[in-house]
Amino acid sequence: MTGATPGTSETSGAVAAGTTAEAAAAALPPGAQGPRYERLRLLVLSPGFVVGVLIMLWWVACALAGKWIAPHDAYASDPLNSLLPPDHAHWFGTDQLGRDICSRVIVGARDILTIAPLATLVGTVAGTTLGLIVGYFGGWVDHVIGRAIDAVLALPLVIVALLALAAVGSSNLTVILVIGITFMPITARTVRAAVLAERHLDYVAAAQLRGEHALYIMFAEILPNILPPIVVEATVRLGYAIFSVATLSFLGFGIQPPSADWGLALSESYTLMAGGAWWTVVFDAAAIASLVVGVNLIADSVQGVFDR
Repeated sequence: MTGATPGTSETSGAVAAGTTAEAAAAALPPGAQGPRYERLRLLVLSPGFVVGVLIMLWWVACALAGKWIAPHDAYASDPLNSLLPPDHAHWFGTDQLGRDICSRVIVGARDILTIAPLATLVGTVAGTTLGLIVGYFGGWVDHVIGRAIDAVLALPLVIVALLALAAVGSSNLTVILVIGITFMPITARTVRAAVLAERHLDYVAAAQLRGEHALYIMFAEILPNILPPIVVEATVRLGYAIFSVATLSFLGFGIQPPSADWGLALSESYTLMAGGAWWTVVFDAAAIASLVVGVNLIADSVQGVFDR
């Protein structure tokens, strides 16, 4: 008798099934094979993201190695050469104390790129935790804390920050905490909305049926599934944090002298523009604008990729 043995038939079927599975996987779009790699590919191909990253990398390099990159000592005064316009010796000119503005712009990136990311981290972590609690438990927790969040958001954040800093005093630590706390309600509201869309899904119900603790469900089950909006929100908040730090320093409640912070430099020099010394203001303002634009380009690109 001739014919295939049972073992041979099973082997052939397994091979055919494997071949079919491989063909089906190959036929899937790239994003279905690896969503994370597809998102990364889309980001790398985004011109706005690339430009934003290049801007950020430049200012990060200035923050980390500013004293080696700067052509002069950023804190050395030279009254005999005060308010010199830009030339070959001082590319951005000098300020009222004869300090090289180009060097101060480079070195000034350090404080703002230390305080703004830390404030964003504080606001994101605290807001995410609060949003998870409010969104998961709902009920009276949502009503009480949610109304408190709405009340805080109704106040101008800059005014709240100014009042807090006036009460506790200005230092780098207090600026970080104040900005982070003012950003917390905004992040909490975003996270709450994401949790409300997730808490009734099957994987949450399965975790509850297994008897998992609420903290485990919130941070181990729900949190990984709502990371995209949190990442986008954190990137957007970073841009606002940079602008907030510069604003508070300009008003005298943020970073204090003798720092080369950009906002503080604007506060010390903006009156000189009336006398024609435009370079004492323009380059520090351009530094703030470029950093905020770079962060916003990254935020827009990240949001666009996640939306797709």
